[in-house]
Amino acid sequence: MPSWLVLISQAFNGLALGTLLALVSSGLTIILGTLGVLNFAHGALFAVGAYTVFVLLQYTSSFVLAIVVGCSFMLALGFLLERVIIRYFYDRPHEDQILVTYGVGIVLVECLRAGFGGNAQRVPVPSWGQGATQLGFLIYPTYRLQLIAIIAGLLLSLYLVLYRTSMGLVVRAGIENPGMVGILGINVRRAFLLVFAIGVVAVGLAGMLYAPVVAVSPDMGSNFMAQSFVVIVLGGLGSFPGAIVGGLIAGEIISLTSAFNSSYSEVMLYALMALLLVMRPQGLFGSEGRA
Repeated sequence: MPSWLVLISQAFNGLALGTLLALVSSGLTIILGTLGVLNFAHGALFAVGAYTVFVLLQYTSSFVLAIVVGCSFMLALGFLLERVIIRYFYDRPHEDQILVTYGVGIVLVECLRAGFGGNAQRVPVPSWGQGATQLGFLIYPTYRLQLIAIIAGLLLSLYLVLYRTSMGLVVRAGIENPGMVGILGINVRRAFLLVFAIGVVAVGLAGMLYAPVVAVSPDMGSNFMAQSFVVIVLGGLGSFPGAIVGGLIAGEIISLTSAFNSSYSEVMLYALMALLLVMRPQGLFGSEGRA
């Protein structure tokens, strides 16, 4: 039986992982919930974000500047993917969307492997995040505490932009009835373009922020993608609050189970998902019939 100190430390680790999963899943659920597109390239875009900050740090030597420039790059990548590929699949079956986005993910991962090799890279912790913080009852890495606060602020900003602004209303109205919104003189396709790009920036930013915590490798996003789909199943398909709550639950389950036996952390996560699907198929915050 682990000590209480270990359990509290793991609870903090779960909070850090949970907020990260919430940010990764929010990008996935924004695209799914508003555009109806199952984006299986999400994990690859997470890795692209991590490599972006790795490269930019070598030129800027500033983590904040690398993040800002990296977000601009991910935004441009989102625009490019939507215009060249994704927009032709809005009205296609989910099977087609899965195949094409899975293919995009494979291409992105192989491009990373060709450019950087298969060896893992290290991104240094920024100077303002180095060391540990004394919390009174626990000494905890400073950067992980900052990570929790930064991602919480980002999730709140995303929610306000998408659900409390006219742009969010236009997008949701466009999904329900694009013809009517077009008659009102609103360019729905342009709004869809922006929403897809925001989803790409969200997952890319998650990769950038998490890069100093883990080893950066081309395949680093595959595990996060699987966990993200579990998160949106837990929270409910297309539900932004569900992605946040589901991410926090998943993070705590993985982390606290690891304190007892790390071999069972993934098993417990999928067991919870199976149990929830039996009891509430639409997820915690989903609506019945939501696809």
